[in-house]
Amino acid sequence: MNIQDQIKEYIDSHPEPKRGEMQTLHSTILEAMPRCKLWFLDGKNSENKIVSNPNIGYGLRTIKYADGKTKEFYQIGLSANTSGISVYILGIDDKTYLAKTYAEKLGKASVTGYCIKFKKLKDINIDVLQEAIRHEVALTQ
Repeated sequence: MNIQDQIKEYIDSHPEPKRGEMQTLHSTILEAMPRCKLWFLDGKNSENKIVSNPNIGYGLRTIKYADGKTKEFYQIGLSANTSGISVYILGIDDKTYLAKTYAEKLGKASVTGYCIKFKKLKDINIDVLQEAIRHEVALTQ
C-alpha cells in the first residue's frame, strides 16, 4: 500500500467528527506545504509493538544527533489521540517560541515546545495554525 493510501485509510478509520477534522487538517497542511514529501508512521516499533499513535508526516528535515549521525524525518506531523488531535511542528530550537508566539491566538489548545493539541477543530483558529506551520517550515528549510 502506498503512503497516500495509508494516510487515507488512517483518516477513514476514525469516526465522525474526528474523521472530517483530520481530513480538513490534512488538506490545510497540504495547502501550506504543496508538493511536500508525505510520511506515514503506523506507531509500531521493529518488533511490531505499538509504541505511539500513528502519525502523518509532511515535509523533510534532517535531524542531527550529538554523535554526528543524521536522520531524515518530517517537519510537520498530524496525529489523532484519545482526547483530540495533535499537530507537531518539529525543528524549532527555542522550545518556548511556539507557545509564546501562537498559544494566545490559537484558541483552546495546549501548546508545548513542538506540539499543538486540541479537542475539536472548532476550538482553534485554523488560520493561526496554518500561519504557524508556514512560518516554521520556512525557518527550517
